[in-house]
Amino acid sequence: MRHVHLAVLLGFAAFTTALPSHFTRRNDDGSPKDTKVLILGGGVAGVIAARTLHEKGIDNFLIVEARDQLGGRMQNYTIGVPGKQYTVELGPNWIQGTQTGNGPANPILTLARKHDVKNQYNDLDGSITTYDYNGFKDYRGLLDKSIDQFTQTGVVAGERVKTQQVDLSLQSAYGMIGATPKNLYESACQYYEVDWSPVQTSWIASAWNNNFTFDTDMGGFSDENNLCIDQRGFKTIIQAEAVEFLQPHQVSLNSVVSSIEYGEDGATVTLANGTTLISDYVLCTFSVGVLQYGDVAFKPDLPEWKVEAIQSMVMATYTKIFLQFEDKFWFDTEMAIYADKERGRYPIWQNLDHVNFFPGSGLVFVTVTGDFSLRIEGMEDSDVQAEVMEVLRAMYPNTTVPDPVAFHFKRWHADPLFRGSKLWFAGEATSLKYFGFLHGAYYEGLHAGEEIAKCIADGGCAGMQHEDRVVDAESYPFVSITP
Repeated sequence: MRHVHLAVLLGFAAFTTALPSHFTRRNDDGSPKDTKVLILGGGVAGVIAARTLHEKGIDNFLIVEARDQLGGRMQNYTIGVPGKQYTVELGPNWIQGTQTGNGPANPILTLARKHDVKNQYNDLDGSITTYDYNGFKDYRGLLDKSIDQFTQTGVVAGERVKTQQVDLSLQSAYGMIGATPKNLYESACQYYEVDWSPVQTSWIASAWNNNFTFDTDMGGFSDENNLCIDQRGFKTIIQAEAVEFLQPHQVSLNSVVSSIEYGEDGATVTLANGTTLISDYVLCTFSVGVLQYGDVAFKPDLPEWKVEAIQSMVMATYTKIFLQFEDKFWFDTEMAIYADKERGRYPIWQNLDHVNFFPGSGLVFVTVTGDFSLRIEGMEDSDVQAEVMEVLRAMYPNTTVPDPVAFHFKRWHADPLFRGSKLWFAGEATSLKYFGFLHGAYYEGLHAGEEIAKCIADGGCAGMQHEDRVVDAESYPFVSITP
């Protein structure tokens, strides 16, 4: 008896050419199946899983992608007035942790090198100007202190792992080490280290992914970050990779999944247009935000412990707001931090009109996260622009700051394909070493592809042990919590 395996991966996504959507063939046992493996989502995890299957001699798979191109969250936008237009990244923008000497290279960097995707070192910690609502104010020393505090949270997390202490949020970690911000400047610097981080749900995962990505003593790549400035878009790394092995019949674009029915004899995936696809194995690269929102129905329902795992995760929303001006009037550094009385109010600025990026472009962008991202998604563009300009003019009280000639941001949380910027759970969100990073999706897609290939080679696999519920590692001292 063949068991279906649903591997749900949180992925980003990649490939541009529109391809035919449906084909049917006979499976090994003679039953009509559309394909051996359905890969739901064409992100980094999905495409790398497909590549892994191909390398194992398994080409009986179909990538089902909701958008009109592969790439997922790796999306770009052309901004600017005629004659002064530039491609900017709305989603992932950085290769986080590159390579030290001849040491291990971040696989995203390897793909960028292979496909000549232009990227440039971004000095996130050393090239910074700081402001508050009265203009320029130098509190860079507090930023250095905040960096040290972030390092300390990792050290303490390591001690908690050794003693099997319960995990907490990264924000809680600062309180545990006595580093709760005392003023708006400390708060802004902590925001730069915490809220801008991909990991806020788990203190321990934050320590792991920071160490295994940036600390070479722990096997990390390097402590440097490179910004993608390729005018083809960052998605080129995965689209160009896909072109090397994918055939037209192996990709179905503009195909939105509405339900997944799974059982011992296989799985049936139903698309929004009513099309059904049948396979032995299903690998899903849905955003955790999509899973939390219930956009895809599972039949039978996912077990309670899996629902608990999904709902316990935070799908952080990062919103970049791009502005173009006729002339540059702002900071000459690469980055800037703005401290406001309201935490998270347009705090992190990046200068794209910089010699290392797009000199003469007149481009600058500001990033907001979390609840503030959700807030601006519910506003009109003109109102968001007015708020951003209010902050920018506060940063430069002695400068006549003009209105921008171009303005753009993407509403990630409102997009039903993302719901925010796995039944084998895998993907960047479950990567112990690289939680939240693009290379986490890469490695988890690689691993999932290898595991599915093993199952196919062995004629099936027993699957993973399922539990009815998540239980605490130790018994609680009090059984009753009510009178």
